This record gives sequence, structure tokens and C-alpha cells, in this order.
Amino acid sequence: MDFTVQYEPALDEVVRAFEQGLKRQLKLVHRLLPAVLAISGVVCVLVGDLSLGIGLLAGAAVAPFVMTWSVRRMAKRQLTYLCVPTTLHITGDGYECHTEQVTTTLRWSFFSDVVTGPEFWLLFVNKQPAAFLPRRAFTPEQQADLDAVLSRPTKIEAA
Repeated sequence: MDFTVQYEPALDEVVRAFEQGLKRQLKLVHRLLPAVLAISGVVCVLVGDLSLGIGLLAGAAVAPFVMTWSVRRMAKRQLTYLCVPTTLHITGDGYECHTEQVTTTLRWSFFSDVVTGPEFWLLFVNKQPAAFLPRRAFTPEQQADLDAVLSRPTKIEAA
């Protein structure tokens, strides 16, 4: 496998990719925070502090929406630098990402996890989203090649 593609990611595409990655990274917080707020709210209501209890229950209801909104807002402000013409050179060993400002070369073994989705391949290092490859940048044959390479178990090489 050895091919080169050119594309320019749209801001919404970048935001969606990193939103999915951060949701996966913060899955425990995303579930635990509303649960803790709800339990605390119930306890407060039961001990007679009705106003605090209602506030905590309301917080439990809106917390997931606020977290999603804040991730999207942060991503829109901080990730616009990714929305530039980009050239990807893909090989069986890894890929090189080249823009006008930066060139990055990464081996597939660098990534500890790969999540394959309908829109992206999300690449993780130690449970943190590190990169994404948009499927739309590749032909169906190239997508099949990438699926085959990225579905192989990988292991982080010791430095």
C-alpha cells in the first residue's frame, strides 16, 4: 500500500472527529458527572434541602448538553489550524501529513487504538485522540486498504 491523497478538512468535520474522540476519552466523566449530580440532588431533597436538590437534579439533566456544547466550542476555536489544504502519503508502515506549515510522519504502531467509523478513522495514543483520517479523502479501494491495515492489532513500541 502506497498512495497519496489531497483534501481540505472542513471545520465541522474536524469538530465532529475530535468531539467523537473526546467523548470516547471522557466517557466515564460524561456518564459519572450526571449520575453524581442526580444522586446528590436526591439526597439533598430527602434531607430537606429542596432548592439545592432541585438545582443538582437540573444540573444532572443539563450536564451532558453543556459538556457537548463546550467541547464543540473549544474545538471550533482551537482546531481551525487543521482546516488547510493537506496532503496525506499513506504506506503500510504509517502516514505522512503535509500542510504548508507542518509535516508530520507517524507509524501505525505509534497509535494504541484505532476506532473505525462511517466518517473517520480516529487514532488514539494512550486513550487520547491524536489524529483522524476522513474517509471522504480516499477512494473505496484505498479505504479498504486502510481498513485492512488499521484493523490489525498494534502495539506501542518502547522508546
